[in-house]
Amino acid sequence: QACAAVKIVAVDVGSSGPADFRFLFPAMGVSSPTRQWRRRGAGGLFAAAFATAMVTAAAAAMLVSMACGLRAVSFAAPPAAVQRAPAVASTPAVAAGEARGAMLAGGAAAIDPLVLAAGRSSTFGRDVVAEARALVTRQALKVDLTGKVAFIAGIADTSGYGWAIARELANAGATIVVGTWPPVLKIFQAGLKKKATDEARKLDDGSLMEISKIYPLDAMYDVPEDVPEEVKTNKRYAGAGPFTIQEVVDQVKQDFGKVDILVHSLANGPEVTKPLLETSRKGYLAASSASAYSLVSMVSRFAPMMPPGGSVLSLSYIASERVIPGYGGGMSSAKAQLESDTRTLAWEAGRKYGIRVNTISAGPLKSRAASAIGNEGGKTFIERAIDYSVNNAPLSLPLYAESVGTTALCLLTDLMSGVTGMTLYVDMGLHAMGTAMDSPAYEGLEKPLQTPEGKELVEA
Repeated sequence: QACAAVKIVAVDVGSSGPADFRFLFPAMGVSSPTRQWRRRGAGGLFAAAFATAMVTAAAAAMLVSMACGLRAVSFAAPPAAVQRAPAVASTPAVAAGEARGAMLAGGAAAIDPLVLAAGRSSTFGRDVVAEARALVTRQALKVDLTGKVAFIAGIADTSGYGWAIARELANAGATIVVGTWPPVLKIFQAGLKKKATDEARKLDDGSLMEISKIYPLDAMYDVPEDVPEEVKTNKRYAGAGPFTIQEVVDQVKQDFGKVDILVHSLANGPEVTKPLLETSRKGYLAASSASAYSLVSMVSRFAPMMPPGGSVLSLSYIASERVIPGYGGGMSSAKAQLESDTRTLAWEAGRKYGIRVNTISAGPLKSRAASAIGNEGGKTFIERAIDYSVNNAPLSLPLYAESVGTTALCLLTDLMSGVTGMTLYVDMGLHAMGTAMDSPAYEGLEKPLQTPEGKELVEA
C-alpha cells in the first residue's frame, strides 16, 4: 500500500546541463551553483537547500518507484517554481524518469534519443537510463500480437519454415490464417486433425495452435481470368473454390477485415533438377512467377488492407547470390529477383502504405518439399546441402526451423520496426564463407575446430 501510494509527476524545471544542479537555477541565472551560493548569502543558501531537498526527494521517490514497479515516475515542484522555470529541455533526472516511465507504461517501446542524451549528463540519470535499458531487454521478449491477423502463404505441412513462423506468431497471440496450394489442401486439413500433429501444434503455454481459416491459394494466378482451362478442369483443383490471389484477398478482407502480417513462404520450379543450360523458357518463367512475382502481386493486393506499421516477410536462399549446383530450373534467378523486389517493394509500399518488407535468406532445411529435389548417389539435394553447411559454416550445427521462426517474429513485429528492405541471413553463417573447409585443398592440414554442440554430429 505504501508503494502504491507513491506518485511523482515529471515537470520541467529548467534547462539541463553538465553542472549537477544547474537545471534548478535557470531563473536566477546561476551557471555554477557552488560559486554563486557564496555570493548570494542567505538567498543562495536557501536555494542550495531547496535544490538539495528537491533532488533528494526525487531520487528517493524514484528508487521507491523502481522497487515497487510503478507505472510512472514524476517530480512535483511547487507551483511558484514551475512558474519561474522556463519550459525547455527535461532535466537529467526527470528525463531519465520519463524514460523509465515510458518503458513501464509502454512495454518494449524504444527509449527516446533526447531522453537518453539528457540522462547521460548526470551520474544519477545514467543509472536510471541503464535501468530503463534493462527493462527494454526484458520486455522485448514479451511480444503481444493479440488482435493482429497474420496471413501465411505456402504452408502445406508441419515441417517447413512457414509452419515455424506461424507457430511463433501464434505464441505471441496472433490470429493465424493460411493459404495452401489447392492440390494438397485436403491432405493438409486432414493431417491437422490427426493426433500425430499435436506435438507440432503445441505452443509454449501447452495449448495447441489454432489456424483460424485455411484458404486454397495458387499464387501463379492473380485473377480468375489468368487460370488456364487445363487447371480449371484438373481433378486436383476440383471443389477447391476460388484460389487466385485476388479472390483470396477478397475473402480474407470479408472474413477478417485486415491483415497486419503477411508471410510469403512460396517457391516452386517445375524444372528445378535441370541445370540452367537445360532449362526451358517455360520452366524458367514458371519458377519466377511462382517464387518471385507472387510476392509482388501479394503485396500490391494485400497492402491496401494492411494498417500502417504492418509487415511483409518472404523466404530466400543463398543460391540468389552464390552458385548452388543442383538448385536449377531458374530457381536461383527467382531468388535473386525476390531479394531485389524486396528492396523495391520496401520503398514503394513503405511510402504508399507505411508497411515494411523484408526477406530471410534461410539455410538448408530438410522439409518435405525440399526433400523431393534430386536423389542421386543415395542422397537428396537437401541432405547434401545440410551436410555441406554443417561442415563449412562458422556454426557447425544443423539449422532448425525454430531459428527462422524466431527471427521472423522479430522482423514482423515492432522489435525491428526500423528495418525494411533487408535480406537477413539465418544460415549458421554459411553466407560469410568464401571457401569450403572440407575441400581436398585442405588435406594434410589440421582440421578446423567444430562448434561444441555440433562436434559429435560432425564426427558421426
